[in-house]
Amino acid sequence: MTLKRLSKGRVSFIIRYMFYCIMGKVVHYEEGKLVVQAGGVGYELLVSNNALARLGKIGTECTVYTTLSVTQDDVRLFGFYSKEEKNMFAKLTSVSGVGGKMALQILSSADVSTLAVAIVSGDSATISKVKGIGKKTAERIILELREQIDAVAAGGASSDLFAPQEEKQGGVASDAIAALVSLGISKTDAYSAVAAAMKKTDKLEQIITLALRSFDR
Repeated sequence: MTLKRLSKGRVSFIIRYMFYCIMGKVVHYEEGKLVVQAGGVGYELLVSNNALARLGKIGTECTVYTTLSVTQDDVRLFGFYSKEEKNMFAKLTSVSGVGGKMALQILSSADVSTLAVAIVSGDSATISKVKGIGKKTAERIILELREQIDAVAAGGASSDLFAPQEEKQGGVASDAIAALVSLGISKTDAYSAVAAAMKKTDKLEQIITLALRSFDR
């Protein structure tokens, strides 16, 4: 079937999932943008400050995870330093009123682990600090994403995966696992990473940070 015979919505869906990642060399960067050369083509990607800090060195061979956004008026290719950042971007843009530009601003203001902690703990203040995001928008983001994470927890990422200890510790474990699963990490891997992290700390933010660090490629 040719693209001419497909509806605009169907074409947008197909194009959006054409690119999973780009593997190549960084040839240019500037604030909010990164150019990666792969197969003789220079791909311009819109990226967060955190992604730029990790990837923005000329000549660096890198893997950039991508999302292609197609709207009626524009086509944009977004780049991410990890699968977890890409999944957080998808979560943020699933919230009503949050587009790609706003999602990148949020990802530039805090790393993925900090955002995950803010979501599971209902800390809208962290997100409301982002330029251009008011209190009501931050609260809506927290509310909608917290509902998604709660649904994940209800599906089995719970504290009973751990040997009975303190009730508080079980709750922290449950929140950490649910946050990781919401970022696209399997329950089995999330459980293992959280269990290892909890041998070093019982603080939610540190647990998530250590767990995510174990998945760094």
